[in-house]
Amino acid sequence: MSVIPSWFGGRRSNVFDPFSLDVWDPFKDFPFPSSTSLSANFGENSAFVNTRIDWKETPEAHVFKADLPGLKKEEVKVEVEDDRVLQISGERNVEKEDKNDTWHRVERSSGKFLRRFRLPENARMDQVKASMENGVLTVTVPKVEEKKPEVKAIDISG
Repeated sequence: MSVIPSWFGGRRSNVFDPFSLDVWDPFKDFPFPSSTSLSANFGENSAFVNTRIDWKETPEAHVFKADLPGLKKEEVKVEVEDDRVLQISGERNVEKEDKNDTWHRVERSSGKFLRRFRLPENARMDQVKASMENGVLTVTVPKVEEKKPEVKAIDISG
């Protein structure tokens, strides 16, 4: 019995076997790399390519946090472009193999990563700060202080 109708590209699966489902890639025919072609280009352990970054906005700043376990601050670059783009990039190298070593499992990811964020107009691009502690990169982009409208009391005559 088919769970997915044949008009979805002929993909068929068994309703009782969840592992028989084909994964549909909605971006398969677009010119940019899809998730499946990324894993083909970067190998089996390419999760590092998709580095997760949190972005929160406080009343004072935009704060970005990225988990980069095992990386030193020298292996990470934080750059700001003129058109309000914050770029965070880096690379984790594959551990060197020794002929006497026998690898049983390789699960830690390696490779390059690059993330770009277009910042809003209220970002102070000239005061960006970055720090790294315990494998967590924190980038702080202060916000321009919003000027509150000056309210002037008017005396009422009469």
